[in-house]
Amino acid sequence: MARSSSPRNRRTLVLLVAVVSAMTGLAFASAPLYRVFCQATGFDGTTQRAAKAPGAVGGKLYTVRFNADVSPELPWRFQPVQPYVRVHPGEQTLVAFRATNVSNHAIVGTAAFNVTPLIVGAYFDKIECFCFTEQTLQPGESADLPVTFFVSPEILKDKNTRDLDAITLSYTFFQAKNPAKPTAESRSGPADAAPIQVGALVPTASTPSLRPVKESSR
Repeated sequence: MARSSSPRNRRTLVLLVAVVSAMTGLAFASAPLYRVFCQATGFDGTTQRAAKAPGAVGGKLYTVRFNADVSPELPWRFQPVQPYVRVHPGEQTLVAFRATNVSNHAIVGTAAFNVTPLIVGAYFDKIECFCFTEQTLQPGESADLPVTFFVSPEILKDKNTRDLDAITLSYTFFQAKNPAKPTAESRSGPADAAPIQVGALVPTASTPSLRPVKESSR
């Protein structure tokens, strides 16, 4: 019996080593793979990215509400400029969130985000968003941070979202751990930047990248 079980034990050992090796490899690759998976599928409420909106599809309206939070370590105020908008599927819309640095030193922040219900992540597309890059605020400085988005018309084909008519887009700002060095433009915005008209519909043609419109409270 000892001889017959020896090959089996060796096979078991080889299998265990293979499993441990695979798990070790996943430990290094899991974070990037998880991000790619979430972005491709909308898993866990992860939103999508798009170059432009397809155009409004009439019939159904969605109420998109906005939620804003700040990590306890970040001395910023952060809130949506308006609490919600009503949009048709495929309709490109511009909204803004206002951030204020209440500390006495410059801080770089980075925003995490998701949408709820989580299933909507696969159908919520952003064209421009302050969350794509780090944001720098000087002491006492405020910024209107823009988001351009649309709800994909594909949502209408999903039987699991058939009765859904309300979506919440949430952001949480954190202090950047290893911030990139800000440029003069990213700190102050371009000289000809116009105020953001929140809730406005944006033309579906290609538009230039939106920059934060900032003003100092000092």
